[in-house]
Amino acid sequence: MSESENAPEGRPVDLYLDLLRARMTPPHYALLLRMVEPVLEAIEEQRAGPIELSLEGAEGENVPQEIRDEASLVVAVAVTGRLDNQIVEIETEDAGPVRVVTDSGTAADPVRCREIADFICERHRQDEELRGIAEVSGLPTDV
Repeated sequence: MSESENAPEGRPVDLYLDLLRARMTPPHYALLLRMVEPVLEAIEEQRAGPIELSLEGAEGENVPQEIRDEASLVVAVAVTGRLDNQIVEIETEDAGPVRVVTDSGTAADPVRCREIADFICERHRQDEELRGIAEVSGLPTDV
């Protein structure tokens, strides 16, 4: 990792949040913080288990894609410590277009992006197969 990929001092996620604060409108930045704070707290506390990057109700349904993307990038910076993460939209046959957070090297590599798309398709196929098995067996399918 080159020096330009890391924050010069402090936590990279704090630097990234400062950059977003300067770039975003105050209401959008406040919305972004409401989305990422539970995730950042869980990362800081090293809590295991699923954590959702979302808001409840109508507010969650109306979050612009740009803010969703930035929230994903904030979490990626918090997890990886890298500031070169990017969102790429990968076209998959079964699942349609999928937005993925990855490092800049992978984002620029069409072969690697195809491998990711193939993995997503295989995972989608497996999920659908397991959902069908659960349904036939009378088990819940929304887990």
